[in-house]
Amino acid sequence: MTEIRAELEGRTLKITNLDKVLYPVTGTTKAEVLDYYLRIAPVLLPHLEGRAVTRIRWPHGVGGESFFEKNRPAGAPSWLHTVSVPTTGSRTAEGKAGELRFPIVDGAPALAYLVNLASLELHVHQWWVDEDGEVQPPDRLVIDLDPGPDVGLMQCAEVALLVRGALAERDLTSWPVTSGSKGLHLYAPLDGSLDSDDASDLAREVAEQLQSAHPKLLTATMTKARRHGKVFLDWSQNAGSKTTVSPYSLRGTERPQVATPRTWAEIEAGADDEFGLEQCTFTEVLARVEEHGDLFLS
Repeated sequence: MTEIRAELEGRTLKITNLDKVLYPVTGTTKAEVLDYYLRIAPVLLPHLEGRAVTRIRWPHGVGGESFFEKNRPAGAPSWLHTVSVPTTGSRTAEGKAGELRFPIVDGAPALAYLVNLASLELHVHQWWVDEDGEVQPPDRLVIDLDPGPDVGLMQCAEVALLVRGALAERDLTSWPVTSGSKGLHLYAPLDGSLDSDDASDLAREVAEQLQSAHPKLLTATMTKARRHGKVFLDWSQNAGSKTTVSPYSLRGTERPQVATPRTWAEIEAGADDEFGLEQCTFTEVLARVEEHGDLFLS
């Protein structure tokens, strides 16, 4: 195992296997992945700030096995900040509710440390924590537009416009993000007056309203058998225990694609043209940010 020591913003990092190929189809190495994350950090880090980060790791690249990691990694440096969050899904030997110790990515060193562990995907909750580590209400709503079999981005874009309208009826302004995988995510800022259950109820209300109005185009039902030819509006990611891939995160897809903030003009073009909207690679995202800056919630 090759290893180097690197200094980054006053922190010493042990970086390993920079020549390891993490995306075999494109030959993209860990060095290129690290370079992307450090170059995108100025726009990525503000959207991770104060949020517990769940990682999906691919130790042997996207052609191998992956696993979710929520807790602080074993052997993490003392400067990696964490937040302890009670969870009913984790139990002690005595049967009591346990805690998860999520890392907080508060700067480039923390980001580089996690990415060096082949954490290609960074997922976050819609809630955040304050400086004292106290969990705060969600500050945004998310609806995941997940295409069923035989459904592409064109239909997702068409549905996104309907969701935008339904949210606008509730005085919520929304921002689109192509997920980097198959579909789209729509985000709407919240004022802190709703808890996670309320936000889930609101997202479900929107999804079921649109399902009733456009039953051949989309569904709010989680049953996979009912998704054929439709876009599934996944409202459940607003639950306190659920996470969504962060804007600007890489995905564990065949090519190094990224969850990419888009303009509504791009979504409108995608709804009119089968080839008008595609998922972006990390090189394309870097070029977009250089040209347009951060389009997410801006």
